[in-house]
Order: sequence, then C-alpha cells, then structure tokens
Amino acid sequence: MSSKEKSRLSYRNAGVNIDAGDNLVNRLKPLVSRTQREGWITGIGGFGGLFELPIERYQAPVLVSGTDGVGTKLKLAIEMDRHDTIGIDLVAMCVNDVIVCGAEPLYFLDYFATSVLSEDLAESVISGIARGCEIAGAALIGGETAEMPGMYHEGHYDLAGFCVGVVEKSKIIDGSKVRAGDQVLGLASSGVHSNGYSLVHAVRERSQATLADAFGQQTLGESLLVPTRIYASSIKHLLKNIPVKGMAHITGGGLAGNVSRIMPQGLQAQIDSTTWQRPAIFDWIQTHGNVEESEMLKTFNCGIGMVVTVARDDVANTQNILEQAGENVTVIGEVGQGPHGAIIE
Repeated sequence: MSSKEKSRLSYRNAGVNIDAGDNLVNRLKPLVSRTQREGWITGIGGFGGLFELPIERYQAPVLVSGTDGVGTKLKLAIEMDRHDTIGIDLVAMCVNDVIVCGAEPLYFLDYFATSVLSEDLAESVISGIARGCEIAGAALIGGETAEMPGMYHEGHYDLAGFCVGVVEKSKIIDGSKVRAGDQVLGLASSGVHSNGYSLVHAVRERSQATLADAFGQQTLGESLLVPTRIYASSIKHLLKNIPVKGMAHITGGGLAGNVSRIMPQGLQAQIDSTTWQRPAIFDWIQTHGNVEESEMLKTFNCGIGMVVTVARDDVANTQNILEQAGENVTVIGEVGQGPHGAIIE
C-alpha cells in the first residue's frame, strides 16, 4: 500500500459515523409514531418537520414558541448512567413555558449533540423526549443528532429543544387581567425540576454525599433525577372552565422572580411560604450546603412548579378541576396593591 493510500481520510475515521445516525433514525421511528396527533403530517427523516395548523378552530390563531435545555442536570444523568428521563425534562422546560400564555402545545423538535454517537444512549435519551411529548400532547415531528468529535468528553452529550403551540389571540393570558384580591394558587412540583443544578452539584461536593446514599424510599441520585412535571394536560382542562388571569412557570429566579413577570404595575403578589409543604430534597440542599433561605427561594422552585392566578370566586372550582387532573394544589397567596412584583413571607 502506498503512503498516499495510507494517508487517505474519510468522515468515519475522522470520528463521524453516518451509518450509525441512519440506524438511529430507524430505531426512533416507533417511538416518534406514538406522539402523532391532529396536524401531524410526517415523521422524522425528512429535511423539515411538517405540521398542519388547525386554523378551522381559531379566528385569529397566534403561534407561541419556547426553547430551552436542561442545564447541568445532564451531568447527573451521565454520572448515574440513567438517560431515559432527561428527555422528559427537556420537553417540560419548553412546554411549561408555552402553556402559561394559554397556548395548546402542537409540536416539538429536539437537538442532541455528542462526541461519538452511541445508538443505545441516544435512543434512551430520545425515548424520554417522545414520552414527554406524549404527556404534553405534542407531536415530535423532527430533530437533529449531531456527532462532533472533540467537542464533548466521551459519553457526554448536550440537549436543546423547542416547542410550538397555538392560542386564540383574544384568549392570550399575559397577566394584564390580574386585579387586587385575586388568589395565587400553586401547583406542586415533582422535585428540583431542571433549575439550580450547578448549586446542587456544589452542595454534593461540599457534603461529600454519594448519589447512592439512601434518601427516603429512593437514593439521593434518584430523587435528584426525578423529571420535571409537565402541566399541559391539567392546564388544558382548567382553561376550558375557568377564566384564568395569569400563569407562571417557576424556573430560575424562583417564585418571586417568575410571578413578578405576570403582575401589572401597581400590584404585588403576596405569597405565604408556610402554606405548602416543601419537599425533603430542598431541606437536604439547604442544610448540607448551608444555603440561605433567600438564595433557596430565588434559585429553586422549592415545591411549587406552576402558579395560577384566578378571581377569589373561582378558587374552589379551580382547585377541584386541577386536583381531578392529578395536581396537588394550594392557595399560596393573594394579589394586593403595592410595588410591582411579588414577595414571599
């Protein structure tokens, strides 16, 4: 063999295996097919995802989009070698942002990037994305798997995604109808969700705790890896029956930071932190990290993953509808006159 033949390069020996990517698409097709819904036209494998907008149900349809990732919670999934739920987190972080303005999620696309593609790992991750889409009622109509040698450590990967929904223009919920006397209801979170994990990792390092440590009925790692709750179905039922004034997805910035975003000028949400039971995982973080209460409240959801604001007369029906949909709901505060924003007492 000549030296010229020895020096020949290919995409594969540069680190990219196109055949593995093609095989992965075929393995994913049954998972993606389970997310079919009204408007779904084609599955994965094309150049673009196709979805038919249900304009016959709307007079003035407005598209709503949201994009996000799952941050350093990915490090936890990688360390535990548990990849089948992190995709639910990805869908949740996008969908929960879209639904707070009253929109119905329509479809979702993902981006999965890694150094060397493992078909088994990628299938596990994307199976979680498909499951999240099923829960949300959104079609998974496409995505991108990027193999980038040298960009990531072996076995590591990154995720991003976006969701598109639709809402009738006259029914957009933006907080502008919130009034003094309205009640603030909190929907329980499933745990830490997908915010604050850089602080979680720092607490773990300081405490020298291991992910295998017992924590209630689970290990510490399992408790931290519980996926973000998707509220789409419950909120959909609520909006059919109740004139909701405002909604907030509680992510980075905590309760006060996110509820402030739906308060009109001159109004303030006054939230009582004693009205709900904080999950034990937050007590563990605070104790083992010596984290101040103010830091906890602006970094984590602290047990409330979604906030709904309604008129006082609608509280009982709101609680009933949400509880029948499977939510744990508590009246956590009231809107009053005051400086714009939200306070937690």
